Amino acid sequence: MLLNRLKEIVGDKNVSNSASDICCYSSDASRVKGRPEYVVRPHNSEQVSKIVKLASENEMPVVARGAASGLAGGAVPVRGGIVLDMSGMDEIIDIDIDNLQVTIGPGVVHSRLNETLKPHGFFFPPDPGSTAMCTLAGLIANNGSGMRSVKYGTTKRYVLDLEVVLADGSIIRTGSRTLKMASGYDLTSLMVGSEGTLGIITEAVLKIYPLPRARLVILLSFDSAEKAGGAVVRILSSGTIPSACEILDNTTIRALKSYDPSLDIPDAGAILMVEVDGSEGAVSEASEMVKKVCEGIADDIRAAKDEQESDRIWAGRRIVGAAISRLDPLRNRVYVGEDVGVPIKKIPEMIENVHRISDEVGIPIMIYGHIGDGNLHTGMSIDMLSEEEWDKLHRAADLIYRKAIELGGTVSAEHGIGGARSNYMELEHPTSLPVMSLIKKALDPKGILNPGKLGLDK
Repeated sequence: MLLNRLKEIVGDKNVSNSASDICCYSSDASRVKGRPEYVVRPHNSEQVSKIVKLASENEMPVVARGAASGLAGGAVPVRGGIVLDMSGMDEIIDIDIDNLQVTIGPGVVHSRLNETLKPHGFFFPPDPGSTAMCTLAGLIANNGSGMRSVKYGTTKRYVLDLEVVLADGSIIRTGSRTLKMASGYDLTSLMVGSEGTLGIITEAVLKIYPLPRARLVILLSFDSAEKAGGAVVRILSSGTIPSACEILDNTTIRALKSYDPSLDIPDAGAILMVEVDGSEGAVSEASEMVKKVCEGIADDIRAAKDEQESDRIWAGRRIVGAAISRLDPLRNRVYVGEDVGVPIKKIPEMIENVHRISDEVGIPIMIYGHIGDGNLHTGMSIDMLSEEEWDKLHRAADLIYRKAIELGGTVSAEHGIGGARSNYMELEHPTSLPVMSLIKKALDPKGILNPGKLGLDK
């Protein structure tokens, strides 16, 4: 019996098929649902290897899961099988400051790593809004990023080496501990963003950076989100690369003020939150350039007084996703159509189209996100008891996705495809999706690793 064999590998207490656990592991933070047959909690790569080998023998799906904070159904067992809860593999194995790297287990929570690195004067730059809960293997599997990706880039820039369990249970290393490598295929980059469809990450070696000596947040107010988008183009064209550049439209501002009246953010059609970092001299120079290029287009420009005020501003930004529910207690936020990315110069056009879609469909849409790298989050909330509102939601999301692709963009800039956006993969990748499918078949011929995701095996 499979249950007994799983217990032999990880112990009785680390395997479950109880109704309560099956329910708890049937979803993530998205609307995608599934139903696993077993929940297994491994504690080392050897156990993961044995579990995957057993699953391969029985041709049973295996889905790796961290904190289930994903918004695309990436960790949902849409075809049943085994859910591997990797959160117990949460050791920070090695901090190697001399070589600018750390080695971590897949279940390490993002904020915990940076809290551990801070006394050493270093940090891991990707900065997701879910920092307090998301696990690093989940961040790697989705190539997540966050608010500071304008300057520091996405997670793939920081992954040097991975230990990965393949579909037959074999264990491989994908890279090296050097800061650059030019030998053979880049298997590390192949695994980053693959969402557990090619292998299961059991260890990662990550590059780290020295903490900047100074940071400054500048708030810029505009009478419209379109003008804010134009200001971003001006800032980046000036040669100034902020560490973060966030937009909050008027709907988002009202939601935040309702959620936390103490937040000192201006009333405006939209605001930009621009952070510059580096040496004190570089921060001063960059902030002056931001102010200069935005004069005449921004209605108001002010800088945070100190680090404490900057921290309060960022704390407010991190609660945006939850704050929208305060605008109408009869409506709930639904994470659909919420993670598009477009080329920088297409930002004003994309914002204009989101407003048009909102009017056309008849559903309120708030705009916020990492506008500095073209990543816009479009937040929608509905009366979840109304079929008409669900229809409006899905129509609006479809129009947003298609417009982003039309403008040369993507349906997911950081949250992943999972099962929520897989229907758009062929539209976005008409020539390369068949190649992705070939890679999937080569590494996972039985199709057991997170099946039903990325549009690879419909």
